[in-house]
Amino acid sequence: MASVATMSILNSAPPTRYTNKVNVPFMHREVINISSSSKTFKIFSRLKNKVAATKGVSAVCEPLPPDRPLWFPGSSPPPWLDGSLPGDFGFDPLGLGSDPELLKWFAQAELMHGRWAMLAVFGILVPEVLQNLGFIDEFSWYTAGEKTYFADTWTLFITQMVLMGWVEGRRWADMLNPGCVDIEPKYPTKKGYKPDVGYPGGLWFDPWMWGRGSPEPVMVLRTKEIKHGRLAMLAFVGFWFQAVYTGGSPLDNLMAHLADPGHANIFSVST
Repeated sequence: MASVATMSILNSAPPTRYTNKVNVPFMHREVINISSSSKTFKIFSRLKNKVAATKGVSAVCEPLPPDRPLWFPGSSPPPWLDGSLPGDFGFDPLGLGSDPELLKWFAQAELMHGRWAMLAVFGILVPEVLQNLGFIDEFSWYTAGEKTYFADTWTLFITQMVLMGWVEGRRWADMLNPGCVDIEPKYPTKKGYKPDVGYPGGLWFDPWMWGRGSPEPVMVLRTKEIKHGRLAMLAFVGFWFQAVYTGGSPLDNLMAHLADPGHANIFSVST
């Protein structure tokens, strides 16, 4: 009667992801050390929280699977890049994201730079197309700061610094205390929407509610956004490089390259 049986039950059911209130995905439940005696049963249950550097990103964004595409086929991603960030292809050769707080900052910085770059590329290409069609005259994004506007340069600069400082201050506050700057209208009959850091959503930034769908499509949309942002950052660097070395616009340089790829390319800047 005094016999003691000890056993461990692991993975008794297929692992299912859940999400707690602080957006930390739960691993499967482990029930360990079931000890029995004649009249006493002790059950110890433990929940293992795999808290990685990138956790707390989103409650509605499905992490990428372990077999996700990587930047170098056959390589192993670092442990802090576990697929919970959009656009995570395991690329961090210098280990810059090994610190959890720095990784959160880098993720937000890349997202903001990508969005600004997309706006910049759009603002460079569209006016050039309109100029080629005859709707506007003498457009040059590279010398736009030299033109005369409705106010002097210092007034525009100070105004922009004040406005951007206010916006960036609110974004910084949202990073420190997620949801503290929520401007979503509140209705007594409608459940509130808690936005993710960097993805305010709501009526003003997500009127069609694309970011409130099932987790997998949300991750797909956010991955597309960050990939487009990375491409736009590279494109803007290319625009600047062309303006400095050729003096031409992006579309003019593209047409010149298509007309003579052997001579109008990146290697021709040294000739």
